[in-house]
Amino acid sequence: MFLSLSSTNGKGHQLIIVNNCNESIWPGILGGAGQQTPKDGGILLNSGQEVVVDVPEKWSGRIWGRQKCKFNANGKGSCATGDCSGLFHCQGLSGKPPATVVEMTLGTSTSPLHFYDVSLVDGFNLPVSMKPVGGGVGCGIASCEVDLNMCCPSALEVRVKGKVVGCKSACLAMQSAKYCCTGKYSNPNLQANNLCSSV
Repeated sequence: MFLSLSSTNGKGHQLIIVNNCNESIWPGILGGAGQQTPKDGGILLNSGQEVVVDVPEKWSGRIWGRQKCKFNANGKGSCATGDCSGLFHCQGLSGKPPATVVEMTLGTSTSPLHFYDVSLVDGFNLPVSMKPVGGGVGCGIASCEVDLNMCCPSALEVRVKGKVVGCKSACLAMQSAKYCCTGKYSNPNLQANNLCSSV
C-alpha cells in the first residue's frame, strides 16, 4: 500500500492511497481524538486502484491495510488482518492487530510541518510506504516495504489457510511486561536485550 500527501491551498490536504499489492485491500482510516474519520473509515481498493481522501488542516489519524476481507451487502463480515469489529466502514474503530499502520499529524498552510511514520507497534501485515508530494529536502519517505511475513518467527505468525498473512508484535503474542516494555522494562537503559527487541 502506498500513501502520498499533498496540500490543497489552505483548504486542507489530500491523501492519495494506492494499492500496489497483487490482491485487493480494504484500507481502514481512523481520525485522532476530536478529528473526523473520512470515508466512514473504510474503502475497498482492488490491485492497482487508488483513491483520494480529503482531510482538513491539522488532521491527525491512522491508516492501515486490511486484507482477505469478506463483507455482505450490509457491510458486515470480517478481515484476516486489520479487522475493525467486522465492519466495512470502521466508523471510529481501530483495526485489530496485527496491522502495519501509517500515523500522521498534519500541519497548515501557514505552518506546513507534517509528522508521519510507519508503525509496527501493532505488528505487520502489509508492506507500506508514505511520501509527501512536493515536499522539501527534509521530507523523507516513511516505509516498511519488505514483506516481513516472509521472515516472521513462528511464535508471532498469523496464518490463514496455511499462509502467513500477519506477524504479531512480541507484546501481543507473549502478553508479557518484558516484551511490552512495561513495568521494570519501561526504561530502555535498564532493559535487558531479548530476541524480539533485537530483531
